[in-house]
Amino acid sequence: MIKIENVNKWYGPYHALADISESVPKGEVVVVCGPSGSGKSTLIRTLNRLEPIASGRIEIDGQDIHAPGLDVNRFRSRIGFVFQQFNLFPHLTVLQNCAVAPTHLLGLKRGEAEQRAMLLLERVGLADKARVYPSALSGGQQQRVAIARALAMQPPLMLFDEPTSALDPEMVGEVLLVMRDLARDGMTMVCVTHEMGFAREVADRVLFMDQGRVLERAVPDEFFNRPQHARAQKFLADIRSPFSRQF
Repeated sequence: MIKIENVNKWYGPYHALADISESVPKGEVVVVCGPSGSGKSTLIRTLNRLEPIASGRIEIDGQDIHAPGLDVNRFRSRIGFVFQQFNLFPHLTVLQNCAVAPTHLLGLKRGEAEQRAMLLLERVGLADKARVYPSALSGGQQQRVAIARALAMQPPLMLFDEPTSALDPEMVGEVLLVMRDLARDGMTMVCVTHEMGFAREVADRVLFMDQGRVLERAVPDEFFNRPQHARAQKFLADIRSPFSRQF
């Protein structure tokens, strides 16, 4: 589903991504973790061209995403992206938020788009909120709507950029539960997150980044119990401290 070859990116003199090469097969759930400023959010944002790259190649589902003539908007419509902030349209109801893109981008009739949206809202446990506006929802509910909205385009790939970081602690679990269900259904997912319990339980693979490089890649059991790289060992020791609630 994803193939990354020797990708580099700079912000001025800062080397944000350094020779990244990685692949993600269909149906795999990959969690990208690491300290703040490690490049993990930059990496995931390059996958739908929210961030340009300086060199290298990225393919999504066999498509070179920097190929000349690529319709970027059409390309992005096939990738679900859930951000830290919910980015819902405040002037539209929950149902309208989920139906607007399929109507305008896929050409679905309004009734069909809304029927699809209702099924997805049921899936994330918010069918009863279909007629309300985002301002009436909690942060966790808004993020679940954002996930339903992304799924409404029936994407083959879902990207999550720290989807729980803006939430109060008691709301995190409801969002992670929806993500767990997606993983169990076989959705290809790349998740940037600090939620190590989620990574341990749901990920097929964990990528650990620091200073723009992938320093370690391993299945969760290996990463959490037998990390190889010294920087990964320190990272895990820090989050297992008495002041951390990650485990």
